[in-house]
Amino acid sequence: MSEKKIHEVGIIMNGVTGRMGLNQHLRRSIWAIIQQGGVPLGPSEAILPKPVLVGRNPAKLEQISKECGGLPWSTNLDQLLADPKYAIYFDSQTTDRRAPDVKKAIAAGKHIYCEKPVADSLALALELLETAEKAGVKHGVVQDKLWLPGLRKLQTLKELGFFGRIFSVRGEFGYWVFEGDTVPIQRPSWNYRKEDGGGIIIDMLCHWRYVLDNLFGPVKAVSCKGATHIPTRWDESGKPYTCTADDAAYATFEIEGDIVAHFNSSWCVRVRRDDLLTIQVDGTRGTAVAGLRECWIQHYGGTPKPVWNPDIASPLNYFDGWQKVPEQDNFDNAFKVQWELFLKHVVCDTPFRWGLLEGAKGVQLAEKGIESWQKRCWVDIPSLR
Repeated sequence: MSEKKIHEVGIIMNGVTGRMGLNQHLRRSIWAIIQQGGVPLGPSEAILPKPVLVGRNPAKLEQISKECGGLPWSTNLDQLLADPKYAIYFDSQTTDRRAPDVKKAIAAGKHIYCEKPVADSLALALELLETAEKAGVKHGVVQDKLWLPGLRKLQTLKELGFFGRIFSVRGEFGYWVFEGDTVPIQRPSWNYRKEDGGGIIIDMLCHWRYVLDNLFGPVKAVSCKGATHIPTRWDESGKPYTCTADDAAYATFEIEGDIVAHFNSSWCVRVRRDDLLTIQVDGTRGTAVAGLRECWIQHYGGTPKPVWNPDIASPLNYFDGWQKVPEQDNFDNAFKVQWELFLKHVVCDTPFRWGLLEGAKGVQLAEKGIESWQKRCWVDIPSLR
């Protein structure tokens, strides 16, 4: 029996001491891939990640390293970028720190994989794209929600023609993030300081751009209203601070094909819906409501006929008549799925279309959303390429 061929790929993982970098990218993606024996390319061939952990807190890095089998770690990014055994640079730092280190990694000839937003301005995002293309390095941007089970079920329904002609998309995202004075915070305090790269518009409109573009069609225009509903919060050390970033956004989008989409995004909302994210898609033949994992459908033939009469209790239970989409596939962690695709792209040159251009589109929509808020008007979204 022939020996298994292993392609080892060195990855500099910068920002793994943060919530997203640690939980989704290290524990549930790269470490999980290592534990399963790599990304299979066939019965006798696989890609094996060889990560090094990078951050500014040695104590945290050492603790994470012990948890993950003694992975190497360092606080010296420049030294690692000069090491040829690392082919990929990954960045999940705070938004304001990302672009400078991505630039350095491109200059060092590393392939780039990074969280979104890729930058805090469209001009800088396009500069990163141009620099990467000139350097000839491969690049990818995290678009995790495309691989959520609920959204994949929506995509399947669309491909099967379930909806007929789609005309509206309604998204509800968010939950109550505690202020920190009486109940401990569950999101980092920088999220609520604009000067540190915080704000829900720059965060979530980047997500809604790739969700809308990929599932329904190109975004053509936006009307957005932001808000800072909670003016004071308490940081990780228990000290109060003034919130300078938006913590809620109410945005309407025009989608190519006469589709209207509206997304409410808020860290100041209490959840009374199926999930922290729900997306309702209405079409001429049917409607679907998807959460992170589940999806419920109501076809034209199963649609009840309500009659408005507020003087009596409704004879209809509006939750009746919905059918749960059955599990027809096994769904892995969305971040892990995209990591595996990017590793195959680097090693095998397989197609990977979620690069820095897609990241720039997300930043563009966020910028236009903020412009719409400031001008109190609709703003068109011009094509980037």
